[in-house]
Amino acid sequence: MLSLQQLYDYFTIDIGIDLGTANSLVYVKGEGIVLREPSVVAITKDTGKVLAVGAEAKRMLGRTPADIVAIRPMRDGVIADFDVTQEMLNYFIRQAQSRHGYKFMARPRVVISVPSGITEVEKRAVRESALQAGARVVHLIEEPMAAAMGAGLPVEEPVGNMIIDIGGGTTEVAVISLGGIVIAKSVRCAGDAMDEAICQHIKRKYNLSIGPRTAEDIKVYIGSADTLREELVMTVKGNDVMGGLPRVIEVHSEEIREALHEPVMTIVNAVKTTLEKTPPELAGDILERGICMAGGSSQLKGLQSLISRETGIPVYLCKNPETAIVEGAGRVLDSLDLMHKVEVSVR
Repeated sequence: MLSLQQLYDYFTIDIGIDLGTANSLVYVKGEGIVLREPSVVAITKDTGKVLAVGAEAKRMLGRTPADIVAIRPMRDGVIADFDVTQEMLNYFIRQAQSRHGYKFMARPRVVISVPSGITEVEKRAVRESALQAGARVVHLIEEPMAAAMGAGLPVEEPVGNMIIDIGGGTTEVAVISLGGIVIAKSVRCAGDAMDEAICQHIKRKYNLSIGPRTAEDIKVYIGSADTLREELVMTVKGNDVMGGLPRVIEVHSEEIREALHEPVMTIVNAVKTTLEKTPPELAGDILERGICMAGGSSQLKGLQSLISRETGIPVYLCKNPETAIVEGAGRVLDSLDLMHKVEVSVR
């Protein structure tokens, strides 16, 4: 005979969500990552009806007719549009539940990662949007803690662990020991700021207007933070600012590196500031163990070597930079004791 709690557990699922500015990932306890979608929602302008979410909506960016708009409801790691975020979370939760057939009957417990620097109002907005989207209970954990756990760092041991999580909207830098964040810094400068810097450079130098998707492609293929062994060239298409007609140009990795200098140095300075405030004993651990990097934008070419040279500390990229946060949320779902230790309170 199953107890009431066992019956409830049988008819529900636990979900971990990395609610990112650029991409969102969903983890289901016992299964792993089940969903990876861009944080984009397409809606009608007049009624606000949701037409598409995720990859399908992202394909519409910059290509919608006048009565449809594709929105990124997360900005700088926090909710910019409450209603659209709620619809997006509702979609993610339903997609996770639909994989389990009859288990959709019970509302799930949800763990969501949030930037370490967000306000109480922003925390409440995340929790309320998830509850309105169908969650039974919502737990919030800070992104650097989730990233460190997902990267496999021994966060519960009495040693200093340093993590740099560079996402789409924010960069989170933290020193973690004994299951808690000792010192942290959150700057709203990450992948999106790099894309914007590339857009502005192309417009200023070539009088060519390009969209964020093209800028992201440039960043991925030829963008770098440090000198490359072999410099790269890429063909870019856009609209002439003066005439408005389509035009094709060639851009070089050297000029893109120069365009990325300001956002990259903002990240480097955040790391230096955090290290300066780190207690000496933990700083010694970090010098010995190195700095771990996670997040999709941490994969920018040459960023590891630049931070290592600027700080004098070894820097390495974790094996799962894009999924570290959501895998950390999954670890929290597996342990109530760990959840109580790392959960963020919401007043």
